[in-house]
Amino acid sequence: MIRAVIFDVGECLVDETAGWGAWADWLGVPRHTFSAVFGAVVARGDDWREVFEEFRPGFDLGAEREAREEAGLPQTVTEEDLYPDVRDTLATLRADGLWLGIAANQNARAGRHLRELFASDVDLIGLSDDWGTAKPDPAFFARLTSLVPAEPHEMLYVGDRLDNDIRPAAAAGMHTALVRRGPWATLQHHTKKAEKAPTFRVESLLELSGLIAHFNENHR
Repeated sequence: MIRAVIFDVGECLVDETAGWGAWADWLGVPRHTFSAVFGAVVARGDDWREVFEEFRPGFDLGAEREAREEAGLPQTVTEEDLYPDVRDTLATLRADGLWLGIAANQNARAGRHLRELFASDVDLIGLSDDWGTAKPDPAFFARLTSLVPAEPHEMLYVGDRLDNDIRPAAAAGMHTALVRRGPWATLQHHTKKAEKAPTFRVESLLELSGLIAHFNENHR
């Protein structure tokens, strides 16, 4: 049975469109151009940070984040950035009696915003900055499974990427759900790996409640 559901953040709970647009503005690059280059980086399978190198070689992400803070243009995550199915999904899964968590690669500032948004909705908010390890490192998922009051095979990890979310979570013994949104999931959706790897494939997080109920009914 699935007793716990843990969510990724970017392009799972949070629509990152505004955030990437803000980076394009900071770099002085047209948003359309930034998006096109970002897509090329993702399609090549490169780390997303490489997009900054395309426009500014030697780009220091940490230093630029600080510079944005000093300029009064910090990175933020607000209610408006959440996908429209998030609140109803969390409320429904909670009503279903499931333990809920968030575990993702996020910095400390983003973590503060996430705790403001979700502290009353989930049982755990775990961040790479706090844990000192990041996806897809097995240590990240080992830390996660150690904190959830269920066995790994009773957990469902929900994310938008095969490489960072689905495959490493499955390797840790967890069930997985691939949500089709954002650049990674859109590009990967029709691949054989994306068809076979996850336990569930969903277009909306609202599908999870019914899928989990059906799965649990057949695995009692």
